[in-house]
Amino acid sequence: MTHLRPLLLAALAALVGACGSPRPLQSEAEARRAAEIARPTSSVHYRDWDTADDLAQALRWTPGTRPLLSAHRGGPTPGFPENAIETFENALNFGPALIEMDVRRTADGRLILMHDETLDRTTTGTGRVSETSFRAIRQLRLVNEAGTITNYRVPTLAEALAWADGRAVLMLDFKRDVPLAELVAEVRAMDGADQAAIIVYSLEDALEAARLAPEMLLSVTTTTPDEARAILESGLDPDRLIAFGGVGRVDPEVIRLMHEAGIRVQVGTFGATDRAAEAPGGWSAYAPFLEAGADVLATDNIPAAAIAVQSPRR
Repeated sequence: MTHLRPLLLAALAALVGACGSPRPLQSEAEARRAAEIARPTSSVHYRDWDTADDLAQALRWTPGTRPLLSAHRGGPTPGFPENAIETFENALNFGPALIEMDVRRTADGRLILMHDETLDRTTTGTGRVSETSFRAIRQLRLVNEAGTITNYRVPTLAEALAWADGRAVLMLDFKRDVPLAELVAEVRAMDGADQAAIIVYSLEDALEAARLAPEMLLSVTTTTPDEARAILESGLDPDRLIAFGGVGRVDPEVIRLMHEAGIRVQVGTFGATDRAAEAPGGWSAYAPFLEAGADVLATDNIPAAAIAVQSPRR
């Protein structure tokens, strides 16, 4: 096989060519590692709704509501890169979860899943997403958190919506280069209002999203009681809201106000809490948030957070 090694390396290099200077490939063993990863299905945790109204009703808060997970950037775990459909599927093996994902726009106007402004960290390419064609990006492969080149490609928003049909809810964190009207148009073109929610970070943006897509669920940043009261007095439909209470903390008064209006409160645990949960038995790191009344844990550690939300409440 020694004489074939140059040919193999040349073929692999061709796969990652595009978008500026391609990242040097790792060893052949590392490049092959992704092919050995199993792709288990998750039908036991699939969730489906017929209409946007049904989805909104299912995500309302009521006393006794069981907490949910939100897989931050899709829930990357060893072997699975962020913002990949295969990663979404893997996350659902651990429990019912909302799938948070990031949306950017290519140079030729395609909406794709990508967190960063550039391709450098999470793909085998380099350069700005907004200056690169979709065709060039499609030739790249995704890189996981350990730096291993996987077999997975950058998906489009349309492909993610097609996958989510009958399976999960997508939380769409669209970036500044994505016009909200284009995002809404793509969701509607895929008949996806029953399987998606739009993430916004201000009341102003929430009002604009509600104007453009009154049928869609919104996740709105709500870190203080004053923000909570402003949202509740704004005329936004509380049946179509999820409150995002912050990262690493959540104000009990925000939870009280939102729950009075039947609105779930989400808290981000990515960072110190998720790292603490990596220790044996570390899932107890999530207990303070659950005991405070948080309804959704937005996490980078899906396996540990899943144990926490499925454990008996104290």
